[in-house]
Amino acid sequence: MSSNPFRLQQPQRQPRDLRKVQPQIQGADLKIQMRMKNVKYKIAVLSGKGGVGKSFVSSNLSMALAAAGKKVGIVDVDFHGPSVPKMLGVRGQVLTADDEGIIPVNGPFGIKVVSIDFLLPKDDTPVVWRGAIKHTAIKQFLGDVKWGELDYLIIDLPPGTGDEALSVAQLVPNLTGFIIVTIPSEVSTLAVSKSVNFAKTINAKILGIIENMSYFICPADNKPYYIFGEGKGKKMAEDMGVELLGQVPLDPKIAEANDLGEPFFLKYPDSPASKEFLSIADKVMKIVESNTK
Repeated sequence: MSSNPFRLQQPQRQPRDLRKVQPQIQGADLKIQMRMKNVKYKIAVLSGKGGVGKSFVSSNLSMALAAAGKKVGIVDVDFHGPSVPKMLGVRGQVLTADDEGIIPVNGPFGIKVVSIDFLLPKDDTPVVWRGAIKHTAIKQFLGDVKWGELDYLIIDLPPGTGDEALSVAQLVPNLTGFIIVTIPSEVSTLAVSKSVNFAKTINAKILGIIENMSYFICPADNKPYYIFGEGKGKKMAEDMGVELLGQVPLDPKIAEANDLGEPFFLKYPDSPASKEFLSIADKVMKIVESNTK
C-alpha cells in the first residue's frame, strides 16, 4: 500500500500532440462515470461566503443521512481550508490504496471520507494550487476512490463560485443538485444569493437553502433569540424561488465539539441542532428520492 495514493502532476499548458492527450482525458472521465454510477444521489454544498459553517452543515447533514440508514460518502474539495475530517472526528488518518483504487477513511456511521487533509504532512502545510491542479485533484477524488455503492455523496465545496464549483458541476455526472448555506445577516444573504444564481446559470437544480446560526435558545428562559436578525433565510428562499430546508440554531457546544475534533451530531444527538439536521435530512430525502420514482 502507498501512504500517498495521489500523484498529481501539472497538466501541460500547450500539449504538442492533442491526439495523445485526448485518450487520457477520456479515460479519466470514464473512470468518474464508472465510480459515480454506483452513487444514487450526488449533492454539492455551496456558499457564496466563508464563515457561514458550510463544512459543519455538510458534515452533520452527512451524519444525519447516515443515521437515517443511508449509505453516505463525503468528499471535501475545500483544498485550502479542509475541515471536514476534524468535524467528523477522523483527522490524523491517512488515505491508502490497493490495486482497485484509493480507500476512503471510515467515519462515523460508516461514512466514507476523502479530503486533502489526509495527505498533508503538517497542520500548517498550505495547499498552493492553481485551478488546473485542483481540477485534476477533483477528478481523482471522484474517479480513483473506491466509493462503492452509496445512497448519497455529499460534496463540500469551498466558499464562492470559482474553480472547484465549476469543476464539480462539469465532472459529476447527473449531479442531483446544490444545497446553499447562509446565515441570517444582510452581508451573508447578499453574497450567498450569488451562489443561487450560479446554480441557475449552469442549469443545476437547487435543492434548497439551509440557514445556519439562525437563532440562540437561551438556557435561562428557553426562548429563541435572533442574534443576527430574523427571517432573512426565509425571505431569501422566497425571493430566489427555492425551498428553505431548515434553520440550525447557534449552540456553544457546536464550537466546543468542532475545536475538539468530535462529531457534534454524534456527541449531542438530542440537541436542537442535531434534531434540525434530522429534519433537514428527511426533507432532502423526500425531495431527491421522490423525483426518481
